[in-house]
Amino acid sequence: MTETLPPSARRVADALRAAGVAGQVTVLPDSARTAAEAAAALGCPVGAIANSLVFLADGEPLLVLTSGRHRVDTVGLAQRLGRERISRATPEQVRAATGQAIGGVAPVGHPAPLETVVDVALDEHAQVWAAGGTPHSIFPTTFDELVAITGGTPLVVADDEVAAG
Repeated sequence: MTETLPPSARRVADALRAAGVAGQVTVLPDSARTAAEAAAALGCPVGAIANSLVFLADGEPLLVLTSGRHRVDTVGLAQRLGRERISRATPEQVRAATGQAIGGVAPVGHPAPLETVVDVALDEHAQVWAAGGTPHSIFPTTFDELVAITGGTPLVVADDEVAAG
């Protein structure tokens, strides 16, 4: 029931429904602000959490959906995307680009589409979990579904993946 969701989670639920996604946004009693918190609340591996991180790539917002098991290698990712520089967005820049606060940024439901990269490490999990627009809301999805609903580019985003892949 989307009526009971906070406004930003409702926007995400509406975007998911419009995209034909079956998974529903759920509000957790405890925070899912970090991958570790979300994994603990859901009883899943931290790598199955799709962290939604906003960066600036040559000054333009870039959403990176990364596995919760590692950090984004901004230098390597910039090279793979053909960009000069990728840097972490400020909380104000994140909210301006997504309409959502850090710790609850969803892959969808933003004021305008964002260039998106989806971490190939998420494909190791049959089911992944992504933020639903607030630090307490999440929804189940898959790697392929994340790529489809965001129009994202699947890429290696962390150094440890380059060595392993």
